[in-house]
Amino acid sequence: MFHRQPLELAGVRVIMNSIRVSLERDENGMTAVIEFLSAFTLFLMILTAFLSLAQLEMGSNDTSVDRLDRAAAQGLNRMTSDGGWFVPMFDDGTYDYSNSTSEWHIQPIERLNQGIVLAGLMDGHRLDFNRIDSLSNITEDNLARGIGLGGKYSLYLEIKITESNIPNRANLTLFSGGTERGTAQASSSSFKEIQVGQEKFLLILEIHNGGRKANDLHITEISPRSVSGSPEWIEMYNPNNFAIDMNGWSLTHTSPNQNTNLLLRAGVISGNSLTILTGDPNSQNTGNADHIIDLGSEGFLGVGQLNMLNDGGGVVILSYTQLSEFQPYEVMRVTWGGDTGYFLTPSQSLVYIGDAYPPTVEDWETSNNPTPGILP
Repeated sequence: MFHRQPLELAGVRVIMNSIRVSLERDENGMTAVIEFLSAFTLFLMILTAFLSLAQLEMGSNDTSVDRLDRAAAQGLNRMTSDGGWFVPMFDDGTYDYSNSTSEWHIQPIERLNQGIVLAGLMDGHRLDFNRIDSLSNITEDNLARGIGLGGKYSLYLEIKITESNIPNRANLTLFSGGTERGTAQASSSSFKEIQVGQEKFLLILEIHNGGRKANDLHITEISPRSVSGSPEWIEMYNPNNFAIDMNGWSLTHTSPNQNTNLLLRAGVISGNSLTILTGDPNSQNTGNADHIIDLGSEGFLGVGQLNMLNDGGGVVILSYTQLSEFQPYEVMRVTWGGDTGYFLTPSQSLVYIGDAYPPTVEDWETSNNPTPGILP
């Protein structure tokens, strides 16, 4: 009995020592784990900061989408902060800041196209309808440059009335134009509501990464066989709300005895406007046309006895080449003579009457009463 108690005490000591050693080991292990996790967290924080500054991607974050989001928000904010500005450009490509102005909306369309425009839509703290109307004098590319977009981006802008105390103005669209979302790789949009009196306006700006620009032009009437002494002419309509820069557009005339090609390098036509291409602006009946372009000096259209478009039959093709492409794509064509059934006399024209775009041969008809500069 006197020998058993010391043995039991010794066993207890062994157990306690074992527990103490185990606790010390666990504590040291926990400390090591905490130190490792702290160091790893610090590493991730430094790596994330570096990738953010370098505009690189990590994990599911896509910085290209972030840039689109930022561009849409900043672009709409710039258009609704003030009245905007216009800076002309010298022939050498430098900006003439000394002649810049905030009255961009009263500048001639040719002058606007030779500079850079930030199309601000506000007059003081109110939405300015004169500036909204003047958006039709700006090309999509010029507006994109004005709000700070790079060359690879395109945009779509819509301005409409969502609420009004005047019944026929509710849901009225004041402006809608630009590149369609479905043609781009990625897109982001931003919107803003503005109250003006008893009406509420919604402004939507979409920014696209790429996309095919909405550069559509319609040939609406053509007179390849004009009355003796009168010029040949082609009437075109711009269905877009944005203006179109004619740089990159081309016309081709093909007939059994001649072929003519013309690449346009200058000129701009406003949105929703009529344009007359003529062999002689001085003798041309222009009707209500918004723009007159002389193609007689370019050798494409004739006047009087100078016959550039074949009377008996031919094809005129309107094409467009984007600056990033080498091959033009056909936008529209019109054909007369041959097996088309359209044989024109000197007092007739060929008029586009269809809804299909691009049209077929059946979408045209001869007219005994040509109306240049007047849509049917």
